[in-house]
Formats: sequence, C-alpha cells, structure tokens
Amino acid sequence: MAEPKVDSSMPHSQSKSSSQKHHKTLLMAQDILRILAILLSAASVAIMVTNNQTVLIFSIRFQAHFYYSPSFKFFVAANGIVAALSLLILIINLVLRQQASRTKHYYFFLLMHDIVMTELLIAGCAAASAIGYVGKFGEDHVGWQPICGHVHKFCKTNLVSLLLSFFSFFSYFGLTFLSAYNCFSSSPNN
Repeated sequence: MAEPKVDSSMPHSQSKSSSQKHHKTLLMAQDILRILAILLSAASVAIMVTNNQTVLIFSIRFQAHFYYSPSFKFFVAANGIVAALSLLILIINLVLRQQASRTKHYYFFLLMHDIVMTELLIAGCAAASAIGYVGKFGEDHVGWQPICGHVHKFCKTNLVSLLLSFFSFFSYFGLTFLSAYNCFSSSPNN
C-alpha cells in the first residue's frame, strides 16, 4: 500500500488557515445565494400580487387576478414562505457567525432547511406553470378555453413572476449542494 505524500514544507498553521479561509468563502457564497433567493422570491410575490387586468369580452367585464386561481395562491404562498424563512435563516447565520457554535448538527439543519425550501419552490413553480399552460393553450378534453389571448398583459407579467421564482429555485438548488458539502465535510469549528 502506498501512503500519500505529505508536504512537510507547509506548516500545519498555514494549512489550517487555508482551510478556514476556504470555509469562510463557502459561507459567504451561501449567504450570497440566500440573499439572491430572498430577493427573487420577494420580487416574484410582489409582481404576482400586484398583477391584474380587466377586459371587456362581448360587453361582459372579465378581471384576471392571481387570487382567482388556487394554483397561483399556492405559488404566492410558497414564494412568500421561502422569502420569509430564508431571511430568518440569514439573520441566524449572521448572528451565529460571530460565535464558534456552528457544528455538524447546525449544518445538517441548514441542509434540511435548504432541501425543504427547494422542494417548496419547485412545487409552487410547477403549480403556476400548469395553470399558465392551461391559460395559454387551454385544455380541449375538458372544454377549457385559453384566456391569454384576451388578457395578454396579465399572462406576460405572470411569466415574469414565474421566471423569477425559477431563478430563486436555482439559487436554492445551489445552496442545497453547498449545505451538503458543509454538512459532510469537516469544518474548522468541530
């Protein structure tokens, strides 16, 4: 069996310092991705909630708003929960960063939080995408007619909100990998 070579020219304190610097860089990347997810989810909620359009079709007034669809309500709730809980976790991270109390259990908690938020975001995106598809193309088998031809501005604005939420999902997807790396690698505070 061959034993790995150890670079004896590099002192132990330099390798420990390098490891701590790498760990701090990972934590900073996590904070940046978390801030990005907060901003994207909050913007998605703001756009969806303020989006409405009223049109006249054959002298009948038709209003499109997110609260007429349970799928859009779930989408707004999911993004709101993600934004709020992410802000809370970010604050906790900043408070605990000053302390040396981060342990493997804490990193495991962050991993579980990030996984749940990722799943919640993709569920909200899937619900909004499904109803958006029906709004754009209709569903002939059930007799649902497409409405986006009549409320074009409403559908385009919902698409912007949905894209922001998908970007938030990708931020959390990256966060999940970073959290897993932090959880399963040795941290300097253990």
